[in-house]
Amino acid sequence: MSRLAMFAVAAALMTSAASHAAEPIALRDMGSFHVGGRLVEISGKPVKDVTFTPGGVPAKVDPNGTYQVEQMYVQYFLPQNEKGAYPLLLWHGGGLTGVTYETTPDGREGWLNYFLRKGWSVYNSDAVERGRAGWAQYPDIFKGEPVFLTTANPFERFRIGDGPGSYDPDPAKRHLMPGSQFPNEGYENFVKQNVPRWTTTDDATIAAYIAEIDRVGPCIILFHSQAGTFGFKVAQARPDKVKALIAIEPAGVGDPAKVDALKNIPTLMVYGDYIERDSRWPKIRATGGAFADAIRAAGGTVDVVDLPKAGIKGNSHMMMMDKNNAEVAGLIQTWLEGKGLTKK
Repeated sequence: MSRLAMFAVAAALMTSAASHAAEPIALRDMGSFHVGGRLVEISGKPVKDVTFTPGGVPAKVDPNGTYQVEQMYVQYFLPQNEKGAYPLLLWHGGGLTGVTYETTPDGREGWLNYFLRKGWSVYNSDAVERGRAGWAQYPDIFKGEPVFLTTANPFERFRIGDGPGSYDPDPAKRHLMPGSQFPNEGYENFVKQNVPRWTTTDDATIAAYIAEIDRVGPCIILFHSQAGTFGFKVAQARPDKVKALIAIEPAGVGDPAKVDALKNIPTLMVYGDYIERDSRWPKIRATGGAFADAIRAAGGTVDVVDLPKAGIKGNSHMMMMDKNNAEVAGLIQTWLEGKGLTKK
């Protein structure tokens, strides 16, 4: 049996275990913190009169001074019966937040709960300029302007719908990919998760992720889409602290000149379905494959799983939300166990 087939079989067996959602999750601790960031001075701005509440008394607000910016928000959950050898860090993609890994848009348990139930200490973050991490002034601090997405954009771009024009406000009239696993009935809830993003804050985001790893210590990183660049580059910056990488459809890769830094970090890349039907994803997928080859050439180990070839079909770019998300998570869990990253 091929390695991909073994992954698929093991994942299917583990899916049933993940279905016992009624069982309580026992934690020894949970909490949150902000990490990273820097202080920035703003000057030369006019003082404004601001009325903070209707009918209130205006107050003078001087925007000149020192600002705390580019910090990141992290929430952690530590299971009572810890089975993971290292904490698992969950990093989201572009225009998204840590909600990516929480309850799915149609109300099922997400990967955060799945891996908690498997005994992993889980750290889920909102990256720089997302969600509870907060914003900074632009263009003074965040250069350029944020990018906002229409309701239709993720449907057509994340391989949920069958390309341009596939979205319709009426769920019954949408043209999904054939056999799609994305919960169409929950799409509106997914769109509510979308947040503005900048294309100019990568360096700040990488710095904040490095600060998270420096605080948490040795860890495993599971990252998605835009965070492909962040996951690989942060691992290259802290190769002694990153014990494994799980790249979920990485939209970017690390520094090819520093690929040698990844040779001792086992890596898993996971890709969903319909890639050949998309205008952008064949090239993105090829870039990821070439980076995997470069890691192998440097002496590292990379397992690349195309889910359809492993018998897991219908997955969108948002596979952690798809109806078979537990099956995909089971594949990842099996890989982690196979790499000796769980406690005996």
